[in-house]
Amino acid sequence: MKRFGSLRGSKKRKDQGRSSERRKSEPHGLLASGLSSSPSTPTQGTKQPAFPLECYRHEPERLETRIHTPSSPPDTGQRFSLPPGQGAAKPPSPTPVCCVTSKIAGPPHSPAASEGMLEKLELEDEAVSESESDIYMRFMKSHKCYDIVPTSSKLVVFDTTLQVKKAFFALVANGVRAAPLWESKKQSFVGMLTITDFINILHRYYKSPMVQIYELEEHKIETWRELYLQETFKPLVNISPDASLFDAVYSLIKNKIHRLPVIDPVSGNALYILTHKRILKFLQLFVSEMPKPAFMKKNLDELGIGTYHNIAFIHPDTPIIKALNIFVDRRISALPVVDESGKVVDIYSKFDVINLAAEKTYNNLDITVTQALQHRSQYFEGVVKCNKLETLETIVDRIVKAEVHRLVVVNETDTIVGIISLSDILQALVLTPTGARQKESGTE
Repeated sequence: MKRFGSLRGSKKRKDQGRSSERRKSEPHGLLASGLSSSPSTPTQGTKQPAFPLECYRHEPERLETRIHTPSSPPDTGQRFSLPPGQGAAKPPSPTPVCCVTSKIAGPPHSPAASEGMLEKLELEDEAVSESESDIYMRFMKSHKCYDIVPTSSKLVVFDTTLQVKKAFFALVANGVRAAPLWESKKQSFVGMLTITDFINILHRYYKSPMVQIYELEEHKIETWRELYLQETFKPLVNISPDASLFDAVYSLIKNKIHRLPVIDPVSGNALYILTHKRILKFLQLFVSEMPKPAFMKKNLDELGIGTYHNIAFIHPDTPIIKALNIFVDRRISALPVVDESGKVVDIYSKFDVINLAAEKTYNNLDITVTQALQHRSQYFEGVVKCNKLETLETIVDRIVKAEVHRLVVVNETDTIVGIISLSDILQALVLTPTGARQKESGTE
């Protein structure tokens, strides 16, 4: 990945030879920005790139450290442009020179240009504080979904004619939580099969341990989709690899989904499945290189991030079928397990339900949560918690390092107070500063 360094106003303009040398080390990142090159003159060589490095707009000193990225440079909205009517004017000297807005600038081309530059500088000073609050939004807008796709990963695809039971067994065998669905008749992807589908089937058709769930044993995926979706059918929500990560975050939260398939619009191939966790982890890699917004030092109580009312929970002796009913009715993905005193002792998530398929115990859902969670006792390190007085910076660091989907907010006595999810955090970091607030309550 390449680092885009901002230009210091106090730096003297490099000679054309050194500038050409720097341009060779930036092969495509700046060219991808879509900015036009300087007017060509007889003195320009045929190998001059379309966009000299000096054209990249100066930013405040606190944004001097740029982010490594293989995609186009961040759109800060602060690039300098000439006043109307001067865009086509030829430079006074035979050597092309791009205007760089700076507090220590050379003689302007004209009084009108000087006035325009001063106006830009005044606007800059006013925007410095705002530029920090939306730094994560601009970071997401400057990176494409393709940047986050790993070099090597596993992607399981199911044909809709596959039996539901075999599909869930395949999820378990491959260690994945979701798979795109391919319909041969349409020759396209039509949906996703997730653990939520497994839960919905159990919720709808389970009667008792004595009655076999025929629909799970015999139905094909296409049959289940026809019965379950019926009039609520919606097209598959997906995203192009060339779309920005900001668009991905917005789509995930707006549509209240946890998985967003990246599909190549040309070939129609599925490349990867984006999640809240993957996006936040990617952002966390570069947080130390960016200015820190003031809200990162505020605590959860001040920011109001998370869900703190009508929190759903269960007890250790709660039957699994009751937990599944809560998952479906409340549209949540995890249930804190609390003891008689209200202390949080465990957590039961949707992902734990897939173990019923792994152990083929889904025909008896009258067992307790404690019995169902015995399979993970060897590696489970406990519930990851936080309190409302911890800063957002601490919360982000903890949830990324723990690689979990949510933190349970507790008080001094370890009693449950609320839940803060990955979608809550991404909304606060990326969407809220832009005014694109799409609140989803308790869906993570």
